Amino acid sequence: MPPEPLVLGFDTSAAHCAAALLCGDDPVARRHEEMGRGQAERLFPLLEELLSEAGAGWRDLAGIGVGIGPGNFTGVRISVAAARGLALSLGIPAIGVAGFDALAEGQPGPVLASLDARRGLAYLALAGDDRPLDPVLGAPDTVALPAPAGTPCIGHAAETLAARLGSAVRAPADPCAVAIARVAARRLGRRQPRPAPLYVRPADAAPPAEAPPVILP
Repeated sequence: MPPEPLVLGFDTSAAHCAAALLCGDDPVARRHEEMGRGQAERLFPLLEELLSEAGAGWRDLAGIGVGIGPGNFTGVRISVAAARGLALSLGIPAIGVAGFDALAEGQPGPVLASLDARRGLAYLALAGDDRPLDPVLGAPDTVALPAPAGTPCIGHAAETLAARLGSAVRAPADPCAVAIARVAARRLGRRQPRPAPLYVRPADAAPPAEAPPVILP
């Protein structure tokens, strides 16, 4: 029997640097470090430590799962760029996993998944069963909810959302990096687009005052 595939999942879309290594269905190593900044410098050393802990190397990986947000713009770009570079150099697939799908992983049916968007707002989407996502952004107590009454709620402000839907609050089945690795492992072998950031609102940064350079043909 061939060995179970090793899938690496990681995420820097929030104030953390998180990673997990999945062998078949079993998490063999995982790390989660809270940090508001410094993910770009910490990510690759953390991944190296994770692989070393599991007695594995880069060439042992069958695939990569990466969190694509929504979340911190810089953090999302760090992880997506890292995953695409690794996939290219190792010749393995990189699979983007939205935070909504990570929250819904392991749940028995669709859930209203919610991610903290700061400033009293949340990113919301009906997720589960690999359904297409149609996220919205708004205040949890007033935004039009993209889910029918009775849909269980999970994630940020889940109690507020569940009260509005007359439903139950669910807890995530796995830490985010483990869930990302599980989703990616299930999607291995399917045709997948290259990972790309999932943005629900425009960046906060102001556009540059100077005109961009001209790109020559």
